Formats: sequence, C-alpha cells, structure tokens
Amino acid sequence: MSLPRTAVAASAAAAALLLLAAPRAAADGKPGRPGAGGTDGRFFLTVSGAQNTWIRGVQLSCPDADGHHPHAAEACTTLNKAKGDPGRVPGAEHRCTRQYDPVTATAEGEWNGRPVVWHRTFPNACALDAATGPVFRF
Repeated sequence: MSLPRTAVAASAAAAALLLLAAPRAAADGKPGRPGAGGTDGRFFLTVSGAQNTWIRGVQLSCPDADGHHPHAAEACTTLNKAKGDPGRVPGAEHRCTRQYDPVTATAEGEWNGRPVVWHRTFPNACALDAATGPVFRF
C-alpha cells in the first residue's frame, strides 16, 4: 500500500515544523512557557482537497502572530478564546451552498506546552470557513 505523495509531503512538513519548534523553546530555556495571557502556541495548519488532490499549509505562531498566516492576529485571538483547541473555535457563521466538494483541515503543534493534533473533514471550503473562522483562512 502506498500513500499519495501529498500526504507524505504534508506529514514530512508537519514533522519538520515540530522539530524546528523544539530548539526555539529550548534556546530561551523555558519550554512550553505560556505567553502573554496564556496564548503560547505554534501550529502547522493544512487544508487539503478530496483524496489529497491539492494541499495548502501554513505556520502560525502565537501570541507573536509569526509565520506566514495572512490573518495571524485574528487566528491567534480566535484560538486563544478556544484554549488552543481548533474544535472549540466559535467560527464565523454564514450561509453556504450544499455543494459537496470535501476539504480536510488539520492542525498539528502545541498550545501552552500541550500537544495538539486535530483534523476534520468539511463538505466544502465554505463550511470550513463557517466552522473555523480566520484559523484556516489562508
């Protein structure tokens, strides 16, 4: 059994991100320390199409809003309200069509020193946006 190249690439990218995050925490001598207001988090976020026909990924670091996320400050604020759990994000409710074109969102990383691994499949990109707001808006 072989995995699709995009799945292997996404897994490798997530693992590399986690390895890069560890030296940064160790360098300041305070691994897993909470940031201002308990918002210390570092995630590698991905969104992929049905059967991994396409994939996008971005790094998000909070509270500094570092990384390449285009809505980093909003995403960090939203994750802070959800205590770092993407499944508890209140979302940005709006109407969506019933078109079925599934997308899968994943978040791997840590929040206040606690590991976070989350994934969920949504019926389409609009439903993803409605459920997760700015977190997966990239």
